[in-house]
Amino acid sequence: MNTQQPSPRLFQPAGPLRGRLRVPGDKSISHRSVMLGALAVGETRVTGLLEGEDVMATAAAMRAMGATVEKSGDEWRIHGVGVGGLLQPAAALEMGNSGTSTRLLMGLLASHAITAAFTGDASLSKRPMGRVIEPLSRIGAQFTPSPGGTLPLMMTGARVPVPIEYRLPVASAQVKSAILLAGLNTAGMTTVIEPVPTRDHSERMLRGFGAELAVEEADGDRIITIRGEAELQPQTIEVPGDPSSAAFFMVAASLVPGSDLVIENVGLNPTRAGLVEVLRLMGASIEEMDAREVGGEPVADLRVRHAALGGIEVNPALAPSMIDEFPVLFVAAALAEGRTVTRGLDELRVKESDRLAAMAAALAAAGARVEETEDGLVIEGTGGEALRGTADEQITTHLDHRIAMAMAVAGLVSRNGVEIDDTRPIATSFPAFEALLERASA
Repeated sequence: MNTQQPSPRLFQPAGPLRGRLRVPGDKSISHRSVMLGALAVGETRVTGLLEGEDVMATAAAMRAMGATVEKSGDEWRIHGVGVGGLLQPAAALEMGNSGTSTRLLMGLLASHAITAAFTGDASLSKRPMGRVIEPLSRIGAQFTPSPGGTLPLMMTGARVPVPIEYRLPVASAQVKSAILLAGLNTAGMTTVIEPVPTRDHSERMLRGFGAELAVEEADGDRIITIRGEAELQPQTIEVPGDPSSAAFFMVAASLVPGSDLVIENVGLNPTRAGLVEVLRLMGASIEEMDAREVGGEPVADLRVRHAALGGIEVNPALAPSMIDEFPVLFVAAALAEGRTVTRGLDELRVKESDRLAAMAAALAAAGARVEETEDGLVIEGTGGEALRGTADEQITTHLDHRIAMAMAVAGLVSRNGVEIDDTRPIATSFPAFEALLERASA
């Protein structure tokens, strides 16, 4: 984050959200387009790249290992070094707040015989890396993490990496992707078995770049196999809008009376579109317009109008397809009619913050009725009545961008506004969030 001093802000009640807006490019696809572009031989061109701090950390790391990553007009151009061609970085790779950059790059480096140090900010340095270290160690990489398996961390990739078959103990797109990226430079077939499907951007993009990758279903499992020593071909990529960023505007427009908002170019990959399904089950009015496919990813413009929401029991099977959207779903639940129950959300305890505890405390401070359980929240909604808001209390965001943005949305539907302790983390994924929110509700 740019400045050292916290930047608190009071988000106040606002008028209807109207007009059209476009959210930044999808963060998951942006990370992967930079990484795979850096492993292809030739020039990859990317438009719509998310220019938040997390993706810029990935870009800086790939530059440090020999790739050219530069912006030219509205386009990013990446000249890759080829699979197996990454160079030893001269200094530690600074990951900022980006868990995605860290875990995916650890996978990438696991099958390259180079040594790298990973560092991050205070929030990232609390996040566990053991779930990635364990399978990558089987491939032959060596790790010296800080106590508790966290950053700062030193790793050395395998000189002769070994292909593995790995069954994911918990649903995690980052762990799956790390293993597949390690498999790119590993002779033979590397296999990941997913008991629960997670977002599949890595599989789609690896295929797009020319990797030999197969996906099959067997006994309820999803089995993904990649052939190593791949030769990746440069691509031209248009990054769709990030559904996790669009989520804040979907919920805000659903909750603020009189809203009629079009969010353009939103990625609707089925492994990411859980929030749209859940909001519709609650009664939201979300219309898909101009549905199309861009770079192998389904995309549409979403027209969202104010609607009365009702509480529901959220199916835990939907959690992987909307794991980052739960903070703002909790805000929707706080204004719905009746009770919303969420379960199976253990993963939220190891995000940028413990998002279950953080959102329970934040919503309670703003006047919502919330009960925290071991693996979810139970929220009694107001039936559309505005939340009280915060009085003299600041909401603690724990350096978590999604907590900050979710509570900004809560401020729009409060009587007294909601003050958060720090807006700086928002820049990690959505630098223009505050400006777009003001414009939409002006």
